[in-house]
Amino acid sequence: MLGMMLLLGLLASLFFRFVIWAIFVYLRDPKGLRKYPLLHPLSGISDIPFMLESMRGFRSATLLQLHYGQGHPIIRLGPNALSFAGGQAIPAIYGHSTPTTKDRQYLNAAGSHFHLADVVDRKEHARKRKVLASAFAAKHLEDWEYKVADKVHRLMQRFDQHLVQMPDDPLDYRSWTNLFTIDSLCDICLSERLNCIDRGTDSVTAEDLAGRTKEVSFRDCLYATFHIVGDLVWSYEWYHVVSWVLQRVSRQYARLSQLGNGWSQLVHHLTKRRWERYVRDEPISDIFAALMEDPAGNPQDLEWGEVLAEISLAISGSSSTSNSIASTMQLLIENPDKMRKLQEEVDSVMPTQLDDNPDGDAPTVASYDQIKSLPYLRAVIDESLRLYPPISHGLPRETPKEGMMIMDEWVAGNTTVSVSAYVAHRDPAVFDQPESFVPERWLGEQGRALQSRFIAFSAGARGCIGRPISYLQASILLASLVHRYDFQMWDSRCKPSRRETMNLIMGPMPGAALLRQPGVFSGEGG
Repeated sequence: MLGMMLLLGLLASLFFRFVIWAIFVYLRDPKGLRKYPLLHPLSGISDIPFMLESMRGFRSATLLQLHYGQGHPIIRLGPNALSFAGGQAIPAIYGHSTPTTKDRQYLNAAGSHFHLADVVDRKEHARKRKVLASAFAAKHLEDWEYKVADKVHRLMQRFDQHLVQMPDDPLDYRSWTNLFTIDSLCDICLSERLNCIDRGTDSVTAEDLAGRTKEVSFRDCLYATFHIVGDLVWSYEWYHVVSWVLQRVSRQYARLSQLGNGWSQLVHHLTKRRWERYVRDEPISDIFAALMEDPAGNPQDLEWGEVLAEISLAISGSSSTSNSIASTMQLLIENPDKMRKLQEEVDSVMPTQLDDNPDGDAPTVASYDQIKSLPYLRAVIDESLRLYPPISHGLPRETPKEGMMIMDEWVAGNTTVSVSAYVAHRDPAVFDQPESFVPERWLGEQGRALQSRFIAFSAGARGCIGRPISYLQASILLASLVHRYDFQMWDSRCKPSRRETMNLIMGPMPGAALLRQPGVFSGEGG
């Protein structure tokens, strides 16, 4: 009897908190948010509709329809959250002089230690960025280039091998480019040669704190963390409660949690291996070394948990970079005139005849010096990032307690605000033919003017510090591949799927890579 009374009391308390009180606050409207159109009829009283929209797999596409399809510049996502279409909201929310701070949602996404992307405190963020700045500086690109070039060469060897041994089978370009970014980033960050490309698999070793090891899928474990955070982080006031319940009532969520633990364990294992080399005084230049010592050789004195957090963030970038590279190839295949224009530009700085190639018929990897100033190559990459930004959803920020102006609207203090890159990059007032692949828009003065509305790497002081490495990987790989191969989809009627979590994750991309004669284009023979 007592137990039943306690249960009824608990249910009554929950009903009051999540229904009665929520409706009261909505009607009272202390922040003046009721005037904005709702994502869902219940969005004014609960975060659950946005959480469910996230679980459907492409919340930014829904926001695009509301913002530009229905003409609403501001959408209310939840009781205390607003989405802005873009425009002047971008510098207001993300610019260098913005008074906003990272939202409390990042507190739930963080582990025992914050990394550069989820730290909320401004001073702590500045300290972390200073620690990592030297490692990610442009001057270090030469240090990383040979690691990237090695992985590009290995990937092209696998493509050549596929042509000989399995000419009648499709080649999953998205999967292979992901193996490329895993291999190259783990080498850049930890000087670890995982050899995923050579082995044709992303299976790696994970290790728990007791020293027990097991084999796990790098991608499955990483994507599980994206799903967990991307689907549930929006209900941040009750995040841990909801997560605890779902682990016990949902087999799928329990499996995701288990895979998420596998991610922590593989990061622990790889970083531990690098630490063992560090204590042996091996002279290695990588991201780990920058976390240990500053450029003058002074110790950084970071806690081990912080080192793990930063390495976890750095190698998780393998997903965003691989998805952007695969998206670029998809768009080039769908637009053969753009592919030819890019091949012409790349061929102009690389050997155009086999006799001119010192390696004979072996794959030739583009050097960064050859291609770093090619305007159309950069335009192609940027246009792909515009259409399919790796982190497409709106990165949440919190307004200062005194409130602020955004897009000529007064927004009360401590309100969550965001701009989806997927939405902002399709603003018809900024981007002519917003759904079309038009690399030419990024050339010349027009391209420079558009940069202020380009947020594929976020913007301002919180912009992605790994941007130079991402461009390095994408540029060398793309130039090398289009120089050596003609690409086509295995079935021209099929388009790769995309699932939005924390990242915009691309599905399989079955296609074919056919050897080409540089300087000769599809349809010309040779």
